[in-house]
Amino acid sequence: MAPHMILYGAPNPAPNPRRVRIFLAEKGIELAETPLNLMTREHKSPEHRARNSLGQVPTLVLDDGTAISETVAICRYFEEIQTDPQLFGSTAVEKAQVDMWIRRIEFQVMQPVGNFWRHAHLRTAALLTQYKDFGESNRAAYGNALKWLNRELADNPFIAGDAYSMADICALTTVDFADWIGLSVPEDFDKVTAWRGRVSARPSAAA
Repeated sequence: MAPHMILYGAPNPAPNPRRVRIFLAEKGIELAETPLNLMTREHKSPEHRARNSLGQVPTLVLDDGTAISETVAICRYFEEIQTDPQLFGSTAVEKAQVDMWIRRIEFQVMQPVGNFWRHAHLRTAALLTQYKDFGESNRAAYGNALKWLNRELADNPFIAGDAYSMADICALTTVDFADWIGLSVPEDFDKVTAWRGRVSARPSAAA
């Protein structure tokens, strides 16, 4: 790994930096994360906004100063420079399926979690105007998303089919973060629970 490549992130429970750490662990790529303190808004500093105008983490800065943000984009970069193991699929169909599932996870599962976090959680109350009723309504939306995902996992060991992929990384970090903010997986969603157990048992999940 290039010695001057810098990955700006944040420790758990922040779900997005964890996505990249899990991906790197699966690839066997050693790159220390440079953490930013989200509680003191270090990610909104002028220094970090020069790297990422939205003031978000993770952000990867390459040797030549090129900055790459957004978790999937960062992971795609590492997929291109080290293809093994393939975590975005190998065939045209597999790649399309993984992309499809990443978007599904982000829009169907992660979106209600984010809405609940922003509008119903005490830790975010000082950061924005909260609409509590809307925030709380996302409990049901998240439950419906998990119910759908439980059906989809009935015949597949992993999110996008037979192979572990970036889609599983996106889903695990979302479900784990949801659990941390008070949105647990109902016990009767057995397929989601079994899948979560499988992917959580991988060494990379500790990243």
